[in-house]
Amino acid sequence: MQDSQTSETTQKTIEETIVSGILSAKIRPGTRLSENQLAALFGVSRTRVREAMMRLETRGIVHVSPRRGWFVIEPSAEDAIAVYEARRVIEAGLLRSMCALTDEGRSALDAHLNEEKRALASGNRQRLTYLMGDFHIRIAELSGNAIIVDILRDLTARTILISMLYQSEFHAAQSHDGHCRIFEAMQAGDFVRAAELSVEHLDEVEMGLDLTTRPDPLSELRSSLSLPPKTVASGPTVRPKKPLLQRSN
Repeated sequence: MQDSQTSETTQKTIEETIVSGILSAKIRPGTRLSENQLAALFGVSRTRVREAMMRLETRGIVHVSPRRGWFVIEPSAEDAIAVYEARRVIEAGLLRSMCALTDEGRSALDAHLNEEKRALASGNRQRLTYLMGDFHIRIAELSGNAIIVDILRDLTARTILISMLYQSEFHAAQSHDGHCRIFEAMQAGDFVRAAELSVEHLDEVEMGLDLTTRPDPLSELRSSLSLPPKTVASGPTVRPKKPLLQRSN
């Protein structure tokens, strides 16, 4: 029983470490995750690593390529649209379900926004990337629903991978302002307005993506050989019209 619990803990540690690396923008889309190297780093067998990778695959974080190994996903434009739509539904629904902001919750969000301000002042982009995603996870944590937290953490990780592929400019100040507006509505007890602001905020971030960009599969090798970046022809942006939600009177 103890060995089983130990192996499960190890798998979760591997998964959490990889997801945390993505959330902090330290692990990029398309990064190869070697079973041998991970086994050596965590002091476990390749079987344990493979089990962790299979769990991450079901979470939409990695994929396996036959005879090549495991890789962090490189979301397509269609994936990006689906991820943002899922986040709008989940985050707006979560905020509408909330009734009050506790003193503890208020302090946690206020402290987080102050961290964002400090990171903005220092220009620490990697830290900002982590904080911008973590704000939404912190709101989910206030619900006390571990399932929602897990889902939103994975969606946020995928959002960061999307931004690394398709975001040409980093609008950290705009995102921070959006977070502040959401927090102000929550403090006022207007969670319907907070939900609306959350959707507007995600819309703004999504609109900042250039989904006509095609990731260059040879970018790392191209850079190491000091070759010029590949010129990518732009195609039509694949943004389907948002479905109209029917509301009951």
